[in-house]
Amino acid sequence: MYLLRRIEEYLRRSQTRPARFGRDVLGDPCFVFDLRNGREPRPATAARVAAWLDRHGTAAE
Repeated sequence: MYLLRRIEEYLRRSQTRPARFGRDVLGDPCFVFDLRNGREPRPATAARVAAWLDRHGTAAE
């Protein structure tokens, strides 16, 4: 899943914990863990996360 790869890259570069990312972006601390276990987010949720990564994803580089 492309979205999960983007999230994992952001987490690695920013040294952000998965629960913190999920809580900050969606208010769901289990979001990343659920994605890792096969959860498929709704299109609107995926778009919201992708937009957040577009705005903040390069800050850790």
